[in-house]
Amino acid sequence: MAKRERVMRMSVEQPLWRALSAYRVLTMLYAVGLFATAFEEFARPWIAVAYFAVLCGWTLATLPRVANAARCTRHFLAADLTIALTGILLTPVADAHERVQSGGPTLPSIWTAGAVLAFAIKGGWRWAALASGLVAVANLVERGSPARDTVHNVILVCIASVAIGYVVEVARASERTLARALEIEAATRERERLARDIHDSVLQVLAMVQRRGAVIGGEAAELGRMAGEQEVALRTLVSGGLVPVSRVSEDAAEGAVVRAVDEEEPEPGGPVDLRALLAPYAGALVSLAEPGAPVPLPPVAAREVAAAVGAALDNVRRHAGRDARAWILVEDEPDEVIVTVRDDGPGIPEGRLDQAEGEGRLGVALSIRGRLRDLGGSAELISVPGQGTEVELKVPKDVTSTRGKAEQR
Repeated sequence: MAKRERVMRMSVEQPLWRALSAYRVLTMLYAVGLFATAFEEFARPWIAVAYFAVLCGWTLATLPRVANAARCTRHFLAADLTIALTGILLTPVADAHERVQSGGPTLPSIWTAGAVLAFAIKGGWRWAALASGLVAVANLVERGSPARDTVHNVILVCIASVAIGYVVEVARASERTLARALEIEAATRERERLARDIHDSVLQVLAMVQRRGAVIGGEAAELGRMAGEQEVALRTLVSGGLVPVSRVSEDAAEGAVVRAVDEEEPEPGGPVDLRALLAPYAGALVSLAEPGAPVPLPPVAAREVAAAVGAALDNVRRHAGRDARAWILVEDEPDEVIVTVRDDGPGIPEGRLDQAEGEGRLGVALSIRGRLRDLGGSAELISVPGQGTEVELKVPKDVTSTRGKAEQR
């Protein structure tokens, strides 16, 4: 079945745009009404008539622009605020001086608040603060002095717009969080469904092939062993490997529009869970025992420890045989992490490691002990002929400070 991306829209922002559209029309009518009732008191009414013609045409023509955030571009916001500021600054030119000084309304009146609110809904409280600041300057220039009513109106518009902008930012963050939670829930349900289907079909077939191959022997035994490894790998993938992809809000105009994105890489200096690096080594012949909680280590230390474990397992396959079993034990201590690799092979004869190092074969010396020594840790190898081999790797959690001490020495 083809993969289908389900888009969820959970907009609490969209009603604000609809309310803003209605607000702009109503306040336009209100401003025109104020002018009509005081037409005879204007010193130059023809200037006001020309301005209101532009204001009405602009408001009605740009209603689609304030339908959502996608259409409400920065250029539109700048032009919209310019019309509001122009109306404020034209007020003392068109109106009588006495009316301006007595606190009469500006030409756009409360329509100006709509332009500021558009900034708030589009860009949040910072944009709202910028727009309301420009309106405040224009009002002070229009009156010529900071009168009480002017300051009152300016502060009211500033507080209201900044508050709405802040609420919009919080709403957007909440929508993204809710969308992410819903995606994780859906992915979890899908993982459970796949786990049931795979358990009822693929895993059972692999287990049957493993059992039958062991009974038949020969090439069938090798096939059974491979089927067993794939069963373990697939079971691990089903149980914890299906991590839901990240989602982000693509179009703020429609709320939380969810789309898939690539998961970002962890920060270079952030800790890495050692369990994730050791998990690929688990298989039909390799058992991994690990803590239930993450085992964090610096990235360099985690990679070196995992590489040392891989080298130890290579030695098991090379010297103990492909059918030898191995066990990996991870212990998370307060100050250090201990990883033990044990096998059921024939063991290493006494003096064999020194002989191999003298012959120039430095697998254990460099691939295992050298890696741990560079991290300030240690690698101890214990082997008894006929009883297998055990490699114990110890690495301190504070790798940086350990390296610093070594350099000081």
